[in-house]
Amino acid sequence: MPLTSGEHVKVTVEDRIAIVTIDHRPVNALNRKTIEELKRGAEEWRQDPAVKVVILTGAGSLAFVAGADIKEVSELKSSADAKAMASLGQQVFLAIQRLGKPVIAAINGVCLGGGCELAMACHLRISGDRARFGQPEIGLGIIPGWGGTQRLPRLIGKTKAMEWILTGDVYSAQEALRLGLVNQVVPQDQVLKAAKDLARKLAGKSAVALSQCLRAIEEGLELPLEAGLAKEADAFSNVANSEDSREGVRAFVEKRQPKFADR
Repeated sequence: MPLTSGEHVKVTVEDRIAIVTIDHRPVNALNRKTIEELKRGAEEWRQDPAVKVVILTGAGSLAFVAGADIKEVSELKSSADAKAMASLGQQVFLAIQRLGKPVIAAINGVCLGGGCELAMACHLRISGDRARFGQPEIGLGIIPGWGGTQRLPRLIGKTKAMEWILTGDVYSAQEALRLGLVNQVVPQDQVLKAAKDLARKLAGKSAVALSQCLRAIEEGLELPLEAGLAKEADAFSNVANSEDSREGVRAFVEKRQPKFADR
């Protein structure tokens, strides 16, 4: 069954890679409809065995995602409304982070506020050399509400995250790379190609091993070291007797490339 495209979230699949494009121009702002389309999509991508890797990107050349839809923020009438908005975004981004399949953010332009929070929920991030990053919510008298206060310190450290969030300043792709927020910086017109190259590399791995790596890292980071090591041992035991594990070891001994069946 083909994956569903929505009004603002377009999906195509090639070589077992789902390319998900947020198309809400001019700056691909995340309004409620877009967030709900991402929520529905994440469940589809998780369940579809034809998808091994997901690439998230933005339509056009201006923005990956410039942030939340400020018009919707301005229309919040109560604290309950604000909490519901924050909770919805947090749930969707957490679903992406816990997809069980690698998700690559192909950051083709401005990546601010909710856009930066979405990128941080992905497992790997490739940025164009003209992209800009930041959590500028403080300038509007609000704070990041879709995971920025929690994921940014985990990715770049508390000291620099404090600076980013409290000042609301905007930073270059090169600074994001220096701090470890992104994995690669490539020429602006090569972002999607670089993401596809990386996705194809990952798609050649065992889906069983990929999912257990993600689980061990994501869940282990939330635990004390000994508990994290126990989580790693569980994940290792889950893959050690798999068909893919046997094929990988056999291929190594026979000096050939493995042919994984994702079982």
